[in-house]
Amino acid sequence: MQPTEALKHEHDIILKVLDTAAIEVLRISQTYKINPGKMSAMLDFFKGFVDRCHHTKEELHLFPMMERHGQPREIGPLAVMIEEHTLGRIYLKTAAKALSLVDKGDQASIDEVGGNLGAYVDLLKAHIAKENTILFPLADSLMTADDQAELIKAFAEVESKVMGSEAHEKYHQLAKELTRT
Repeated sequence: MQPTEALKHEHDIILKVLDTAAIEVLRISQTYKINPGKMSAMLDFFKGFVDRCHHTKEELHLFPMMERHGQPREIGPLAVMIEEHTLGRIYLKTAAKALSLVDKGDQASIDEVGGNLGAYVDLLKAHIAKENTILFPLADSLMTADDQAELIKAFAEVESKVMGSEAHEKYHQLAKELTRT
């Protein structure tokens, strides 16, 4: 399997959870209520699986590989992807902070949770579409077979050393649980 195919597979899982999050955002806007357990689980998935695992593979391994093949980090596709990763982190951090305030009784923060989660959903869906249709085909056209093998190995190390040996499966299971309800 090519490294970009592995990332696309992760995108499929992420998109399912984003669809669930979009439904939750709509429910929040209609009822002005939050399911704290579900919201915490979603934020955990987005921070742990999407950012810490998936985006780490891209930022520490795929993007530098593309840079070595002449793609600049400061402009073009890589710059856009990095900027969107950063913006996504801001949305998640703000949503988590607002959720902690809701947990302490601050009902006014409900809008901030829903608004930031909704912005994150919109951002990530568009981001994934760009990666799948623009960035990954570009990466595939640049990389040699040796580059691809190097990335597959590096991705496995992210899962074992950065995430921990059981974290990847934990997040796959969490995604299944979140998309069931």
